Amino acid sequence: MRALRKRIETSATLAKLIATPVGWYLRLCIATSRWETSGLEALKADLAEGPVLCVLWHGRLLMIAPHWPREAGTLSCLHDTAPVGRAAGALQTHFGLDPFEMSARRSNIATSRDVMKRAKAGISIGITADGPTGPGYGVKDAPLEWARTIQRPVYGYAFATKRHRLLKTWDRMMVPLPFSRGAYVFQRINLDIPRKATDLQIETAREAMQNGLNAVTTQADDMIR
Repeated sequence: MRALRKRIETSATLAKLIATPVGWYLRLCIATSRWETSGLEALKADLAEGPVLCVLWHGRLLMIAPHWPREAGTLSCLHDTAPVGRAAGALQTHFGLDPFEMSARRSNIATSRDVMKRAKAGISIGITADGPTGPGYGVKDAPLEWARTIQRPVYGYAFATKRHRLLKTWDRMMVPLPFSRGAYVFQRINLDIPRKATDLQIETAREAMQNGLNAVTTQADDMIR
């Protein structure tokens, strides 16, 4: 029984079965709602020069895949190997993105090398700054490490909809509802984090990223009021 459960939890087919109806539901939300955006042209201009690092709070994760401007460059969002993480990866694939599975068994060095390879290939990297398990709205080490490594512009992303549900989860995930009014924001976050950053520079960058993401989220919320 345990072996069967393990196979189900790691099944790519099951992840796709979960992600497909979710993807079509999000398409319905997009098609039946009026959307306003901010910062999209600046993002496209930076993407014309190369990849970026896109960071977001886990609670605003659901709409990053359909909102990403794929015509300007692809995005590889990292997800964990838990069933929910695999479904999130399948959802990204549904919208034509290139997800990247992050295994807890692999070292941070090995993961960073893979991230660097993708960035060198021109693929932007997406990561939830407080994921995958929280606590919410606090920047973890990984996005800072990758900002330090790839040395490319860092963008914060958030969406908001007038009609939505907030799940009773650690991240208070926002689930949009159809026939609403929505907004999404891409905003460049200015970080000063050199490749050989000191502990103080890393903590200063952590504060800047957290403040930047909070500002992006507040802006998206204000746009639908």
